[in-house]
Amino acid sequence: MAETQHQRLFFALWPDEAVRRQLADYKPLLKGCGGRPVVPENLHITLAFLSSVDSDTRLCMEQAAGAISLPPFTLQLNELGFWPRPQVVWLGTDVPPEPLLSLAAALKQAMLACALEPDERPFQAHLTLMRKARRAPEGEPPAGITWPVSDFALVVSETRPEGVRYEVLRRWDLKSV
Repeated sequence: MAETQHQRLFFALWPDEAVRRQLADYKPLLKGCGGRPVVPENLHITLAFLSSVDSDTRLCMEQAAGAISLPPFTLQLNELGFWPRPQVVWLGTDVPPEPLLSLAAALKQAMLACALEPDERPFQAHLTLMRKARRAPEGEPPAGITWPVSDFALVVSETRPEGVRYEVLRRWDLKSV
């Protein structure tokens, strides 16, 4: 009997190069925080973490993602924060746009329909800039980042000896309804 292959998957907003360049402006603020900055190619906002899933569950989630019909939106990343418990420095938004909240909710519903258990905590849009930080960043943060969001992605997470690597497997365009 063949063993079913599992993948560690999540849905995310994946920034384009223009947004990644703007995120680099936050790097100087992270210097005195201790910890490890997230490598630029791994920067994202998680919408829904699926955990380790088999190919049937992945297919169920891909079909559900394809059925989501929400308009593109603009995300303002204008809040820099620190969570001491998970030791994370993050960048987020003070006012999440309604389509973002609807997207996260639709993916949570899809998880239930595909027999997955979504995270019970409320969705909080944030982009992790640093892990294992010992303190909050000091200094004046750069101006906020305006991120025009036109799609979302399914991403696989692979743990390797040199660290975690993320790869976008598939994208879905947001479309005006």
